[in-house]
Amino acid sequence: MIPRLKARLIGASLTAALALGLAQTAVAADTLEEVRARGHVVCGVSKGLVGFSQQNDDGSWSGLDVDLCRAVAAATLGDAGKVTFKPLTARERFQVLANREIDILSRNTTWTLLRDSTLGINFAGVNYFDGQGFLIRADLGVGSALELSGAGVCVEAGTTTELNLADYFSLNAMDYRPVTTSSADEALEGYVEGRCDVYTSDRSTLAAQRTKLDDPDQHIILPEVISKEPLGPAVAEGDDKWADIVRWSLYVMLAAEELGVNAGNADELAGSASSPAVLRLLGVEGDLGEGLGLTANWGLNIVKQVGNYAESFERNVGPDTALGLQRGINALWKDGGIMYPMPIR
Repeated sequence: MIPRLKARLIGASLTAALALGLAQTAVAADTLEEVRARGHVVCGVSKGLVGFSQQNDDGSWSGLDVDLCRAVAAATLGDAGKVTFKPLTARERFQVLANREIDILSRNTTWTLLRDSTLGINFAGVNYFDGQGFLIRADLGVGSALELSGAGVCVEAGTTTELNLADYFSLNAMDYRPVTTSSADEALEGYVEGRCDVYTSDRSTLAAQRTKLDDPDQHIILPEVISKEPLGPAVAEGDDKWADIVRWSLYVMLAAEELGVNAGNADELAGSASSPAVLRLLGVEGDLGEGLGLTANWGLNIVKQVGNYAESFERNVGPDTALGLQRGINALWKDGGIMYPMPIR
């Protein structure tokens, strides 16, 4: 049963991906000029994923993915607030991006070979390294995913999560009953209502969704991490300069953390720093924005208005937030993690 299900899922994904890929052509575009003419960046995000992209009561948006969009707006328009957010489902996100209905997809999206090579899109980096896990009720007494044979599992359709689930149960010779849903919130609803025993997704998503439960402490995330999920922003093919702008906006946030530059001291350091690396980052020396079509102070605008990566992480998903996530592998390389900004020079 499991191998046949796996083959069906992979076949369906390949067919959809190849059809979409063949429908796209590499059309030369100047997204930067379009954004400047429009006056704002259009960013595709998740629908209410706590810590990553959520709309607040006052209509504003916040989250780790949201901050990446704001960084691009600060770099290109000089104003991090000039972003229009477009909530997207997992099923529609790639088509909307390939059709250029949005400028950036910043929606907890896993970078895979198939997506990068067949969907008419390009990934521009990784802003959160994640892995898939399982959420289950604590009172069931289950301590390992290897004890889940025969369980009903809620999973969002059209995602790498669905394929990873099939792989994991097949590899461990376990049976399961998939309960597929069209969104993360529908998966959570199915879990709450008892249509499934377990809810599977990226561990960051599980931590975010767990905050929505009536008594989060009665639900645990099992220790197993069954996949690699490098989550990051993507852009439509056909505009290398725009992909570079998104990529280097992320690297500016990481490099700023590495160099000790933050929203509170960026202006001061622009006028007093002795470090050549800091002066380059903030646009005081050289003109690294020229090759991107940006002003010299584009990096300064990002750090002043959005903050460095650590500031974004801590206020959105860190230990003092509802998610309570540790930096772990998302720490900088010099602090034992794998986050590594390319040289800003």
